Amino acid sequence: METEKQRLLDMRYLRMAMIWAENSYCKRRKVGALIIKDKMIISDGYNGTPVGFENICEDENNLTKPYVLHAEANAITKVACSHNSSMGATMYATTSPCIECAKLIIQAGIRRVVYCDRYHNMDGCDLLERAGIETVFITLEVNE
Repeated sequence: METEKQRLLDMRYLRMAMIWAENSYCKRRKVGALIIKDKMIISDGYNGTPVGFENICEDENNLTKPYVLHAEANAITKVACSHNSSMGATMYATTSPCIECAKLIIQAGIRRVVYCDRYHNMDGCDLLERAGIETVFITLEVNE
C-alpha cells in the first residue's frame, strides 16, 4: 500500500513539474523541476537564461545557447539561496538529468530523482545510480 501511495505522490509531483515547465521561454524543450522534502516543495526551477539576460534560449540556428541553465540547476541554486536544505530530498524533473545536472544533484544531497521523459543521453542517470541515488522513470498518461 505504501508503494502505491508513493507512486501516486510521484505522479502528482511530476504533473506539477510539467506545469512549472510551461514557464520556460525555451522553444526546443521546456523542462521543469521541483525539489520536495517532507512532502513540501522547497524549490522549483525551469530551463532558461540567467537572471538579467534576454528570455531567448535558442540562437539563430535554433541551437540552445551555451549559457542556458537547466531546470535542475535552477532548482538547486534556488534552494542554495534559501534557508532550506536539499539533503535527503527528492527531485522531480520532466526530463532525466544530463551529466552536469547529475553532478549538482549528487553534491546537493538529493537522494531520489523521478522523471517522466528520457534525455537523449542517459549518462546522468548512470552517474546518479553509481552514487547510490535512486532514479525512477514514470510514464505519465495525458489524463492522469
